[in-house]
Amino acid sequence: MKLRPLADRVIVKRLENETKTASGIVIPDNAAEKPDQGEIMAVGPGKKNDKGELQAMNVKVGDRVLFGKYSGQTVKVDGDELLVMKEDDLFAVVEK
Repeated sequence: MKLRPLADRVIVKRLENETKTASGIVIPDNAAEKPDQGEIMAVGPGKKNDKGELQAMNVKVGDRVLFGKYSGQTVKVDGDELLVMKEDDLFAVVEK
């Protein structure tokens, strides 16, 4: 990846939602909601606390995370649409 996030920011790639419901109904692209799950592609070093010590990040590359539908800033890199957001904008890590 050509992006290296700064401070407590992360790069997230949205995971696509299902395009078919459990009953077999196909959802068209224009009616589908934005996915609220993604995979961490890159992690910044963390931010400094009041004492100047670096606080480690709670997420790592490859983690699957939940975030708000309108969180982060969208950027395009090599044709991929990615999100840049602060670690505070993440809600949870999805455990396998």
